[in-house]
Amino acid sequence: MTTIELIRLALSRLSTSRMRAFLTMLGVIIGVGSIVALVAVAEGATSGITSRIQGLGTNLLLVTPGSTSSGFTRGAAGSAVTLTIQDAAAMTTVAGVAAVEPEVSTQKVVIAGVQNTTTSIVGTTPSYPEVRSFTMWQGAFFNQASVDEGLRLAVIGSTTADNLGLDGTSIGKTISIGGIPFELVGILQPKGSNDDQVMIPISTARHYYVSGTTVRTVGVSVTNATEITTTQDLLTLLLQQRHGTNGTNDDFTVTSQSQLLSTFSSITGLLTVLLGGIASISLLVGGIGIMNIMLVSVRERTREIGIRKAIGARSSDILFQFLVEALVLSLLGGAIGIVLGVGASALIGQIAGWGFIFNPFTVVVAVVFSLGVGVVFGVWPARAAAKLDPIASLRYE
Repeated sequence: MTTIELIRLALSRLSTSRMRAFLTMLGVIIGVGSIVALVAVAEGATSGITSRIQGLGTNLLLVTPGSTSSGFTRGAAGSAVTLTIQDAAAMTTVAGVAAVEPEVSTQKVVIAGVQNTTTSIVGTTPSYPEVRSFTMWQGAFFNQASVDEGLRLAVIGSTTADNLGLDGTSIGKTISIGGIPFELVGILQPKGSNDDQVMIPISTARHYYVSGTTVRTVGVSVTNATEITTTQDLLTLLLQQRHGTNGTNDDFTVTSQSQLLSTFSSITGLLTVLLGGIASISLLVGGIGIMNIMLVSVRERTREIGIRKAIGARSSDILFQFLVEALVLSLLGGAIGIVLGVGASALIGQIAGWGFIFNPFTVVVAVVFSLGVGVVFGVWPARAAAKLDPIASLRYE
């Protein structure tokens, strides 16, 4: 019999016992579907977070305070050294730095008319849009004079504007931030990250909400992408000199976008492999199910095997016939699993907001897995059928 005839025979046998065939394939369906869906979800999550990290700013370096092994570093006078507004000012003198914006933040209730929302209040400087790659939708960002005078001016993100029911006609109106009135001077274009926050002059934020001279973070925009590593090293050296540290007890960190992306990629890669391994257990169970049903099929068809051998079929023909049946079971289960996995990943992508991400390589891997399961778990039953003695098979009841 040709391979095509064997495939047709296998399909006809499956159609005579559809429920048993479906239950046999169920493990493969679940395993392949899970792998396809998990890989797609992992890629979608990676793509979404990567775009958010890249959207934080152009050629961005983030300087944040970090504790040393002893908890903090002390200066000459014995006071604790932290990241300060003076450190941010010193960073502007470093070669390769295009702009610097220090930040302090808090959470407050913002009210506009009858609408209210709780969001992040960021005290910053006029360099914020440049460093964080924001553009204005309506109005204008506050200037350095507003920072120097500590004026009560506010610029809001697009999500905050939506939550408060504000639009272009709202520029110049008064909003309340933590019970204190501010004039709305600008609304930012949506970017997909940091859209739900309110920006005010850092001096105003210190006066009303956050005391002291320390900052939460300092964003640094580098002039050229090729100079990021060099600028990062220069910033590190500057802060070590200012804080009296030597690299082993630094109380700050300078992080680039590439480092954030690398760290995240390694984490998601590890999680994808882990989840894929867990999903592969279903494939193993499915393979055992296929082997079990094929062994039962060999017993049920012992007389058929005897008749085929009696009329001239070789052991290799019998082995190939049962191996094809196992492969058909596995591949059908894999095909159904691929369809379900793609559907599940599309649904999850729509719900999560990163859209449908399809990787053809995942389907190729799923097909190879299905073939592997069919071969590995189909060989034993096929060999058992091929080794049957024709005379004993004809006498089998």
